[in-house]
This record gives sequence, C-alpha cells and structure tokens, in this order.
Amino acid sequence: MQQQWKKTFALIFSGQIFSILTSSMVQFAVIWHLTETTGSAAVLMIAGLAAFLPQAVLGPFVGVWLDRWNRKLTMIIADSAIALFSLILGFYFMWGEPGLGFVYIILSLRSAASAFHAPAFQAAVPLIAPEEELTRVAGWQQMVFSFSNVMGPALGIAVYSATSLGAVLLLDVAGALIANLMLFLVKIHQPKAQATVVPSFIHEFRLGWNALIQAKPIVLITGATAVFSIAFMPLATLFPYMTLSHFGRGGYSASLVEAVFSIGMILGGLLLSVFSSKWSDISYMSLGLLVIGLTCVISGLIGPNAFVIFAVLSFFMGSAAPFFNGPFMAMIQRSFEPEMLGRIISLVTSIMMLSSPIGLLLAGPVVDEYGVQLWFLGSGIVVMLTALFIFIQFRRLAFRQRTETE
Repeated sequence: MQQQWKKTFALIFSGQIFSILTSSMVQFAVIWHLTETTGSAAVLMIAGLAAFLPQAVLGPFVGVWLDRWNRKLTMIIADSAIALFSLILGFYFMWGEPGLGFVYIILSLRSAASAFHAPAFQAAVPLIAPEEELTRVAGWQQMVFSFSNVMGPALGIAVYSATSLGAVLLLDVAGALIANLMLFLVKIHQPKAQATVVPSFIHEFRLGWNALIQAKPIVLITGATAVFSIAFMPLATLFPYMTLSHFGRGGYSASLVEAVFSIGMILGGLLLSVFSSKWSDISYMSLGLLVIGLTCVISGLIGPNAFVIFAVLSFFMGSAAPFFNGPFMAMIQRSFEPEMLGRIISLVTSIMMLSSPIGLLLAGPVVDEYGVQLWFLGSGIVVMLTALFIFIQFRRLAFRQRTETE
C-alpha cells in the first residue's frame, strides 16, 4: 500500500511532464509573439485577462460539479478540451495571422477548461496520498511543474523561431494526449457525494462556502494571497517584456530567464520535499514570500546593463515559490474532507484569480506610462508586507490558542 500510491503518482506525473512542458511552450511562445509583434504592455495585460478571468469566474461554481463528477474523467475531458482549442488556434496560425480578438477568445476558452482541470487534480491528491505525505507530494508537484517549465520557454522559442507559433500549438495537443494516456492507467477512488436534504446546486455551493469561512486560518491566508496576486501575477506576463524593453534583449534571453526561474523552482520543490517536516507550513510560506518580494524589489532597481543579475534574481525568485504554493495547498487538503475538497479548492483558487485581473488592469497603464521596473519594485514591497502580515497574524493565533488551552 505504501508503494502503491507512489507508483500512482509516478504514472500521473510522468504524463503531466509532457502536458505542462507543451503548455509552457505555448504560453511563452504566445506571450513572446504578442510582445514582439505589438510591443504593447496593454495588449499583454488583455491577453493575461483572457487567460485568467474565465477561470476565476467559473471557479466558485466548478467546485460543486467536481465533487459530483469523477475527478479522473474530469481531468481527461478538460485536458482534451484545452488541446482542442490549441489545435484550432494552431491551424489558424499555420494558415495565416489571426486577429488579436481571436487569440483572446482561444485563450479564454483554454482558461475555462483549465478551471476544471487544476482543481480536479488538487482534489484528487488526498484520495491517493496519505495525509502526512501531502506537503511532500506538493513538493514533488512543484518539481514536475518546474522541470517542465525549464525546457518549455527554450523549446518554445526554438520551435517558434524555426517554424511558427502554429507548430508550437500543435505540440500542445500531443502533450495532452500523453497526459491522458497516463491517467487512463491509474485508479482514483472517488468519494461518494454527501446526501443532502435539498440536493441542489445552490445548497451544495453554500455547504462549501460555509465550510471555507469556518476555517479561519485558510480564510486569513486566502485574503493575504489575494493581495499578493494583485501585485505579483502580472509579472508572469511581464517577464519577457522586462527582457525586451528594459534590457534590450531578444527571445532567447527571455527564455533563459524563464528557464532559470523554473530551475530555481525545481530546487525549491526538492528542498521542500526533503525538509517538509522541519518547519511549520506558515514559516515556509512567510519565508517564500519574503524572498520573492526582495528579489522583485532588487529587480526594479537594477540598470539596463544588469541582465545577468536579473537572471540570478529570477533563479532565487523561482526557488522561493514552492515554499509558498506547496504548504498552502497541503494546508487546504488537510483541513477539509475529500468529498468537500473540490468546492473548497475552486473557491480559494477563484478568490486568488479574481484578484489577478485587478493587477493586470492596473499594470498595463502603469507599465506603459512609467516603465516595467516600477511594477517590479512596487510588487516586491507589497509581497514583503504580505509575508510579514501572515507571519504576525499566525503568531498571534498560535499564542491565543496556547492561552485558551492553559
């Protein structure tokens, strides 16, 4: 039994490597194509909105369906839908240059499908792994994600430069097929849905919402993470723009920054999986946010000739990310029953993602008017304050609990 759950994750993650790799290639290639052809931060922010907003809007409702549906089958169908939209856009790029509106529509449709895939996977994890191993599994997941993202930007820009954006998009279809094949080979025991007096969508949604708001620590971190998302999420779109506009470098330099960021995430995920029980989840999360904020601040202060320094900072920024993402998801997975988890994860994810469009709407005009460095600097300050807030609040909460116990 101890080895069986590890074999299951080995199969799932081996397929996810290909899916995440090709998705990373697509994400970077599309962003670089828009950066290179338009040179507008506003266009990049609209693309970011198209990629985030549908997922954020659908998220609160998706969770109810996830707790009703088979999670494995949901992942397969969602990944297949993402591949279909990539196929459509890929053919369009091979035939000609689609308008920005069509690109935005496809990004939105991919985002809608992703609203089902990611929470279904996270909600399936506790059905496979023992509770005491959830933080370790989160570290593994960060490593798989990071490993795929190391090669994604470099391969994406290589295929894009040698062929076309259409070819990159078609590779995403192959990645989804491999991921789905691996999912077909594993068994995930689905919990039965709770029997309710009023088996309605609204009733089930309220059950999930009430369960979430009663978990005060999760609510506190979710609120702090929403602020973090407003400041930090636009940077995912602005990294290539920083390389092009501030440092005056091309696509391969931009892909190098993405690669070293992901290498840092691999190292961070490895360290988290090895030392998962040494510190508390809150200590890891606060430290991760502090390092991310500090590297953003320094990035916002360096000059145009300091590209190497920016790459090094990106490495440390990436290495800190798993120390926040992994423990937070493990806390959620430990705090709720499996039959409720789909709703909880979707609600938390949606709250964070609904914050991202706010940041994107603010970032576009600010970057176009004052430069991309100002956003790096400002976001770093906000992230460090968020880290301090989380650490202080949980110290107070722990002190209050000890006092009440005594």
